[in-house]
Amino acid sequence: MRNEMYSVEQVAERLGLHVRTVRGYIRAGRLRAVRIGKQYRIAGADLDALTGQPPPATPTGVAPVEVSSIVQVEGIDRVGADRLGTLVLAAANNAGDPAHPLRVQTVHDRERNRMKIVILGGATETAELLHLVDAVLADNNGLLAGEVDGA
Repeated sequence: MRNEMYSVEQVAERLGLHVRTVRGYIRAGRLRAVRIGKQYRIAGADLDALTGQPPPATPTGVAPVEVSSIVQVEGIDRVGADRLGTLVLAAANNAGDPAHPLRVQTVHDRERNRMKIVILGGATETAELLHLVDAVLADNNGLLAGEVDGA
């Protein structure tokens, strides 16, 4: 169950709960979830943690390192922010160790044309994702052409 991602409906069905109850667990912080668009996805490991299943043992007995990063992108409109957010979320979902997935949240401030990307996860996976963001923002003729000022 550790490698799979589940929807709120699937978790509710597995646990015999109402969908609203599962969403309440997510909002209260009892169940970790990643928000993708308007929907949540729950990792199998997080579902195991909620139900009391023991987490998989780390090979060295040392807990993995977790990094938190905040990237602020200035001068990006809503369309560019949507494109960048989709790219970052897709890359995060395909990164590294499925037992320790990257967690990403994006926010766009329309009034200031500013986007913030919050990344939580392993050091190596976070660094790779930051390199991807840097490469996309540095490429003025790429994915966000005409969308980012002064990138």
